[in-house]
Amino acid sequence: MMIPRKRHMAAVQRLLRQFPIVAILGARQVGKTTLALEILKRAKSPAERFDLEDPADLARLSDAKLALADLKGLVVIDEIQRRPDIFPVLRVLADRRPRAARFLVLGSASPELLHQSSETLAGRIAFYTLDGFHLDEVGVDKLERLWLRGGFPLSFLARTHDASFTWRQSFIRTVLERDLPQLGVRVAAATLSRFWSMLAHYHGQVWNSAEFARSFGVSDKTVRHYLDTLHAAQVATVLQPWHENIRKRQVKSPKVHVRDSGVLHGLLGIRERRDLERHPKVGASWEGFFLWQVVGQLGASAEECFFWATYSGAELDLLWVRGRRRWGFEFKHTSSPKITSSLKTAIEALGLQKAFLVHAGDKTFQLH
Repeated sequence: MMIPRKRHMAAVQRLLRQFPIVAILGARQVGKTTLALEILKRAKSPAERFDLEDPADLARLSDAKLALADLKGLVVIDEIQRRPDIFPVLRVLADRRPRAARFLVLGSASPELLHQSSETLAGRIAFYTLDGFHLDEVGVDKLERLWLRGGFPLSFLARTHDASFTWRQSFIRTVLERDLPQLGVRVAAATLSRFWSMLAHYHGQVWNSAEFARSFGVSDKTVRHYLDTLHAAQVATVLQPWHENIRKRQVKSPKVHVRDSGVLHGLLGIRERRDLERHPKVGASWEGFFLWQVVGQLGASAEECFFWATYSGAELDLLWVRGRRRWGFEFKHTSSPKITSSLKTAIEALGLQKAFLVHAGDKTFQLH
């Protein structure tokens, strides 16, 4: 089964027209290579692909400048994090006039782990983060399946729930035991496994480094490093708090989420829908799933998305800020939603132009 990713394809093609180098970043197995192959298939110019996990392609790029200098059209380099020494070569090739080739590089790491590319290729590279499937790709009739299994293609498309769960368990082990060490992470796999599992139980909550530090018997700085490691590997997300000069004491610590709902359920041992409905994290799972669906629909960057909370109890799950535009979102796992005093406070205090309460019912209607 093939699910076209037209929105992502159009976005990457648009960036390729603007920049000589585009990097598609995302967790392993999220579909980066499949998307790149579709773009290659539609390329009207000559095209070439290198997979740095293939020994033959790795050998071809032993002298990267010699291998890449005469290529024209679109050049795809997969698993670029395995050869960061290629970035200075790409800078030289990107600065040539006339420009003979454009480069599409794929990596299982975030811009933070690829900081060398940012420094070497400043002004020449655009980053595009690819997530798993979204509702607009699979259809709203597959909502329950997408929430339970998550957006990783091989998990979502598995023949059975058991097969999907087994794939996610294998994915978690591979990230911990192979991918993170390849990216230079020196934290023991068992330690990060325990931390990731603990993070799943704190999914959707405000980050409390002191509590995590006590549980692991390490410093606040060390557990923050664990969180940054999973965030950089694209398997955890940090939603920053919004605060401004109003007459209320506001929360200034971020919220943490496991990035993919299916991976969250894998960490929590949830195999089927009935297990999910009985689990104490069902509300937090539902909130996180729809929060990132909304972010994807808005086409919002991480710098535009926040949550807001006060110590008196007012809270807004998602605040989207773009220019003067401010929209607020609340997520409730209920089929009979009601506007809350918390949401009213957020509308007034933050000057929201629009506010949405996303609920589990099947009707859309105006609340206020």
